[in-house]
Amino acid sequence: MIEVCSLSSGSNGNAFFIRTGKDCFLVDAGISCKQICSRLNHVGSNITEIKGIFITHEHVDHIQGLTVLLKKHSVPVYITEKTYNATSVPINKEVLRFIAARDKIRIGDTEIHSLPKSHDAAEPTFFCFQYKNKKISVITDAGYACKNIQDAVREANILFLESNYDIEMLKNGVYPPPLKNRVAGKRGHLSNIDAAEIVRNYAQPGLEYVFLSHLSENNNTPDIAIHTFKNGIKERKDLSHLQAQTILTSRHEISPVIKIPLLS
Repeated sequence: MIEVCSLSSGSNGNAFFIRTGKDCFLVDAGISCKQICSRLNHVGSNITEIKGIFITHEHVDHIQGLTVLLKKHSVPVYITEKTYNATSVPINKEVLRFIAARDKIRIGDTEIHSLPKSHDAAEPTFFCFQYKNKKISVITDAGYACKNIQDAVREANILFLESNYDIEMLKNGVYPPPLKNRVAGKRGHLSNIDAAEIVRNYAQPGLEYVFLSHLSENNNTPDIAIHTFKNGIKERKDLSHLQAQTILTSRHEISPVIKIPLLS
């Protein structure tokens, strides 16, 4: 059985939950320890089940829950050395696991692949989880669809994909010009149109679910994000199932939990 969901996704905190068989993982810990534990319990898991927390980069909305969490719980943290050096989070060496930007590691029956991406951070990475014949790719905080992202989308069965901003809302919004340029730049974020184009151009028919993630509170709305995405992929008839199997994540609550049984 595979189970996946977003515990929270947005600029105030990101954490994604993945269960592959008997093993559970988190990608990022950007909400409070209390919220992480509460939301894990809500989806039928527990912090003691987590075999590893995989940190994508050092921005506060991806790490702010770590300090308290690691004081209370002994959970391995997988992080690149440059990202670790850029954080202010003390991580005890007993749980600190350095991972390179192109490493493949195995935990139980799951292979986890870390890959570099473009973002304004010390050493930004994203992660793909391979379990039996299914691949889960978690891609947010990326300025553009580099080859690593193209390949990860092409191979994914379940995809968490950033759909951060609506181009017109950002253009006409309250952000000062330097911040607008940063968001829309090559080291910024993926737009709604980017998300649709990435899936339309690279996804295979085996892509079963897409979680639109990291929606901006100021430059996007859930309705605009999902409409743009569905409209942008409609020419791909072999992906017509995604019209019903695209899920919005939220900064305020847990997303629906997707459960996929696997043949033994």
